[in-house]
Amino acid sequence: MKIQADALLFDNDGTLVSSLESVYRCWTRWAEEYGITPEEFARVELHGRPAAEIAADLLPADRVAEAVVRIEQLEVEDVEGGVQLLPGTMALLDSVPADRWAVVTSATRRLAEARLDEAGIRPKTLIAADDITRGKPDPEPFLLAARRLGVDPARCVVFEDAPAGLQAGRSAGMTTVALTTTHQAAELHADIVVGDLSAVSALVTDAGVEISVGD
Repeated sequence: MKIQADALLFDNDGTLVSSLESVYRCWTRWAEEYGITPEEFARVELHGRPAAEIAADLLPADRVAEAVVRIEQLEVEDVEGGVQLLPGTMALLDSVPADRWAVVTSATRRLAEARLDEAGIRPKTLIAADDITRGKPDPEPFLLAARRLGVDPARCVVFEDAPAGLQAGRSAGMTTVALTTTHQAAELHADIVVGDLSAVSALVTDAGVEISVGD
């Protein structure tokens, strides 16, 4: 299958890299520090959402800001050795000019840059939690990325592993490609579903970027 696009928008964790073990390790410690029971913690969707929204689901409003600072510190300190490139990531990014792709993450800029740097990825355009007022599943992060790149949202392709991110991409009017790196295919509502980015290749043409998607 081929998709014609002007820009590629990538979620980070679970799409370009995996830091899932680090995420759960840090959030489990955080929950223990804040007296959150395992049952309370298990009821909250963790993946693909800004830390502030997760904290707000679990804590009184007057404790959220402090708690967000704490989880960011825990995760930044855990970055070294806690981030691995996922299959196909570098081959795909290296095939597309820097002004034709962006990373759109629910992490803070400090944490996102630490994880990306650990993996050797240096995007020209990065949209992080600090840049937006409403996180995924709201379309704001992806629409902002399209504006920063100067492209029509309808000509963007979103690569995501989380339901919240895919919903954000659909709401932004973008083509969505789901990766089954963290969720089962049945949980992912997208135009195309693949295992990981090794199933995706890109060719830059006069008309934009031609994306080929295999199995």
